[in-house]
Amino acid sequence: MVGEWSIQDLAKAAGTTSRTLRHYGQLGLLEPSRIGANGYRYYDETSLVRLQRILLLRELGLGLPVIAEVLAGEQDTAAALRTHLELLRQQQARVARQIESVSTTLHKTERGEPLMAAEVFDGFDHTQFKDEVTERWGKEAYESGDRWWRSLTAAEQQNFQQTQLDIAGDFGKACAAGLPVDGDVVQAIVDRHRAWLGIGTQGKPVSNDYLLGLGEMYVADPRFRSNYDVHGEGVAEYILEAFRAYVAAHPA
Repeated sequence: MVGEWSIQDLAKAAGTTSRTLRHYGQLGLLEPSRIGANGYRYYDETSLVRLQRILLLRELGLGLPVIAEVLAGEQDTAAALRTHLELLRQQQARVARQIESVSTTLHKTERGEPLMAAEVFDGFDHTQFKDEVTERWGKEAYESGDRWWRSLTAAEQQNFQQTQLDIAGDFGKACAAGLPVDGDVVQAIVDRHRAWLGIGTQGKPVSNDYLLGLGEMYVADPRFRSNYDVHGEGVAEYILEAFRAYVAAHPA
């Protein structure tokens, strides 16, 4: 039929698997438009739009139960798509700035030219989390951290960011390997993460509540989550569970 796709064709077009689409169907996220006499599932254009929404929301870091709630509450699909398109354009603009920043850094490094901090970190905006930090830990906590960050040299800022990337990568590898969150290897990564946080707090103790609060933000906020789930689906939740295991083993 025109405007109709089999489950295999839809999965191929979307870059996913028939198994995933069947799983979405079992959860009520993506029902087939019809089931043929042969038992095959078929999907229409409405299904295509709905699957696009599911995949977009997954990329934002939302779990399937939350996605189900979002889709159930949508009254205007076009309005939802316009909102998501704007989010994607903002992300595109940020990534474009980062690409230009890294390109400039590379070229200047190769030519031995002096670097400018404003160029090196264009697109890497730490102030995007201002509201979350202020709400959770107070205005002074944000302002103190902001003063500390701006006091660093470009090399120190880059080293601090690279340390976080290395830790995130190690969490991703541990998650992919199925290592227990309360095991020695993963807990050592948590120790490194906590020490890295201590640099940002300028030597002030990183409390268990602070650690758990960050872990919850890693899971709940797509901007935080994207830093970790880029290393594999579910890494943010894995880190939160590792934090919980750490706190259980190190009560205040």
